[in-house]
Amino acid sequence: MSHIEKFDQLYQRACDRKGGEQQLSLLLGQPSDDASLKSISDDRFLAEMTKKVFQSGFIWRVVENKWPAFEKVFFKFNINKNLMLSDEMIEKKAQDPAIIRNYIKVKTVRDNAYMIHDVCTKGGSFAEFIADWPSNDIVGLWDYLKKHGSRLGGNTGPYSLRALGKDTFLLSRDVEEYLISRDVFSGSSTSKRSRNQIQQFFNEMQQQSGHSLQQLSQIIAFSTGNNTVFAET
Repeated sequence: MSHIEKFDQLYQRACDRKGGEQQLSLLLGQPSDDASLKSISDDRFLAEMTKKVFQSGFIWRVVENKWPAFEKVFFKFNINKNLMLSDEMIEKKAQDPAIIRNYIKVKTVRDNAYMIHDVCTKGGSFAEFIADWPSNDIVGLWDYLKKHGSRLGGNTGPYSLRALGKDTFLLSRDVEEYLISRDVFSGSSTSKRSRNQIQQFFNEMQQQSGHSLQQLSQIIAFSTGNNTVFAET
């Protein structure tokens, strides 16, 4: 990591590019605290995961417009009700024009309900499980969602976590290009070795700055590339 710059340099460049420190601060999000995270019901985790699954590779606006229908079709994402879905019921729901008709993605609702249910059977809520996962191993949580959930690999799982308030960085295009340019990792960002190197980088930046992982990845995105304020949210 011989090309790693200090946080102060990174932060100053982001300020310069976004119109000053005050303007930059307005662009930075804030993750939820543990108490707020733990108050989220399991159905909301299933709902957000489902939304991000459907938004992946699709027009986000269309998913948002159809979202009230999704809530209705999937029983407001009640975990127990979705666990009871038969294969025939899933096929029927996948043909409903009120939602987006994609059988593979519709099937993830039941699959991810099983993941959430499985965690809860071991004690506590899924929200507690997520909130208690240490931020210095957030890539481990990504791996868990990918392994035990359905279609939650890539950025889908991390985007779900971010939307729900869990502190996580995101590997947006701008962030990934920056990390490569600074020799944080090489090759695929999805390899275990690369993920560990990326996590180490963010851990060190967090120690230097005191910023959340969310804010750090936003500052990186705003400091480089051709991004707009929506480039990495």
